[in-house]
Amino acid sequence: MSGHSGQHGRGGRGTGSKISEGLIPKHGGYRNLKSFQVAQLVYDMTVRFCDRYVDRFSRTKDQMVQAARSGVQNIAEGSKASGTSKKTELKLTNVARASLEELRLDYEDFLRQRCLPQWEREDPRRAELINRRCATADEVAQWVKEVHDGNGQHGQSGHGGPSMKSKESTQSTYAEIAANAALVLIAVACSLLDRQLASQAESFEKEGGFTERLYQRRVQARRKR
Repeated sequence: MSGHSGQHGRGGRGTGSKISEGLIPKHGGYRNLKSFQVAQLVYDMTVRFCDRYVDRFSRTKDQMVQAARSGVQNIAEGSKASGTSKKTELKLTNVARASLEELRLDYEDFLRQRCLPQWEREDPRRAELINRRCATADEVAQWVKEVHDGNGQHGQSGHGGPSMKSKESTQSTYAEIAANAALVLIAVACSLLDRQLASQAESFEKEGGFTERLYQRRVQARRKR
């Protein structure tokens, strides 16, 4: 087929093909976006977290999982739509950002309602997790275990007292570390999406939308004829 299309290079089809190639830019490479990769990691973590620490009959579990999924899905859909609608890409990327912000609040509520501490921005564990560059939920879980084992029963600052070594105390410590780990990665994803939105807005302002490009191509084609 490729050999045949080359034979029409000087005819009308060849011109139309070139116009189409420039009219619809490459799009849909969302799997290579760092924002998508981190959002997907957050989604996988959230499914595990909710299965382990959130009441399976509560609406909170469904809301957290759906918010995490929305972050992933809307980044992908926005990327696919970018070929013909920069406006839609912007809108869906913004929906992804809003979904992750909603998820961030759910994790913060989880910690606050259980009197578990939320790590400060200067907490060294935050930088440690980011520098670890975990690619899967298993890798994050391994990091959580390492932090827990390193902290002993003192993972939650003063919660329950140093002599409390019950199963419930250990569970709370794991929950504290896991929730904070999720918050760290959500912050990374949100930061990446903020930059992505700024870049998309700039591109839309400079290049315009599909309708504008279509009009310009039609004008160019008429002039050539």
